Amino acid sequence: MNEAIRPGPESQPQAPQPGQRSPELSVVVPTFNERDNVTVLYRRLEASLAGIAWEVVFVDDNSPDGTWDVVRALARRDSRVRCIRRIGRRGLSGACIEGILASSAPYAAVIDADLQHDETQLPKMLSLLASGQAELVVGSRYIEGYKSEGFNKQRAGASALATEVAKQALQVEIADPMSGFFMIRTDRFEQLAPKLSVHGFKILLDIVATARGTLRTVEIPYTFGARQHGESKLDSMVALDFLGLVLAKLTNDAVSLRFLLFAMVGGIGLVVHLTTLFIGLEIFKAPFAEAQASGALVAMTSNFILNNFLTYRDQRLKGLAILRGLIAFYIVCSVGLFANVGVAFSVYDQEPIWWLAGMAGALMGVVWNYAMSGLFVWRKK
Repeated sequence: MNEAIRPGPESQPQAPQPGQRSPELSVVVPTFNERDNVTVLYRRLEASLAGIAWEVVFVDDNSPDGTWDVVRALARRDSRVRCIRRIGRRGLSGACIEGILASSAPYAAVIDADLQHDETQLPKMLSLLASGQAELVVGSRYIEGYKSEGFNKQRAGASALATEVAKQALQVEIADPMSGFFMIRTDRFEQLAPKLSVHGFKILLDIVATARGTLRTVEIPYTFGARQHGESKLDSMVALDFLGLVLAKLTNDAVSLRFLLFAMVGGIGLVVHLTTLFIGLEIFKAPFAEAQASGALVAMTSNFILNNFLTYRDQRLKGLAILRGLIAFYIVCSVGLFANVGVAFSVYDQEPIWWLAGMAGALMGVVWNYAMSGLFVWRKK
């Protein structure tokens, strides 16, 4: 559900002003709890992009601090400011995709709202695209000339490791595929958009990996500033999103990032099940049937909690919805167990190889659970 906010009277469209040009550049800014930064960023863009026909599209994930309301106030004063307020969806990659696709400008830049990216480089990036020298320009942290005022050693080390993993696993050739500061031709982006993941935080890596070397790319250095307000959105969940994205691209997008996370949680659930079964049998001396049932119940519960926290965190259930969701998840997984066993027996009858039958059944179970969970447990509103 989108709430698109445009300035001007609601009763009549605002007539173009004499000499007013359609935007050549759209600056897309994904936001979440950045109300103290958006006005500062707007003023910086206004100063840096003087003489350029530009607009800024803030894509806000329904920030509790009312970031979208601050943007709305800016939009009332300046028609170059737009806001897309997303309800029921979260994630930087999805926000960037929606923001770029909402623009009619031939070029689109992505920049963070935390004031750490160097907006003074935008005219240079635009010039490289407009001249045809590049289709993608990346603000890079790994080329000569880069300076950092706000990148701590822990974050820098994690970013460098992720960059190396991405370059080796996906054969990405640019120096900084993890950058969040870039500009791209919108026509090229639209060609790639159907294959991009709306989940996760590393939209540039997704773009470059999906393009498979077909984008003419130029990297430029910039100064990484210190965060002025708010807190970084990077946490351990971002690392899991990154690994999921790498795996998805390695499979040529045959499976989605969300499915991989769901399957990973299922693997953890198997360990939980076996551990609970062992405790029931060896410590409490329970009959096998009771220990097995307890293991299944504990595993399903832990899977539900992890999926709600991780896999479906953009649709996270809260309050009474958690109880309803848990009951629905129990039902879905119970049916999935029958599907698992049925497929396993069918495969074993045709080819009596126990591990092959077991894997086939497990795969059927996870596919069923994933599909039905999306329909009945974490369904989009």
